[in-house]
Amino acid sequence: MAGMSAPLIRPALEGETVDALITRVLGLGSSALTAVYEANPNLADGGLFLKRGQLVVLPVSATKATEPALVQLWD
Repeated sequence: MAGMSAPLIRPALEGETVDALITRVLGLGSSALTAVYEANPNLADGGLFLKRGQLVVLPVSATKATEPALVQLWD
């Protein structure tokens, strides 16, 4: 799989939420949430808070921030 980047796998802090982990590691907001839950199918089963050291896969697609659409006032 040349050219493909491996996903990031990071441990959670005690009582951290998935949103907080994404913000801490990637510097992104909830825009990456869907990609992270798709990469971790059973992540939501554990409840709102992650356990300390729980490994979470952060896919490469989640690391790419989407830029907001450019709004032109006079279109």
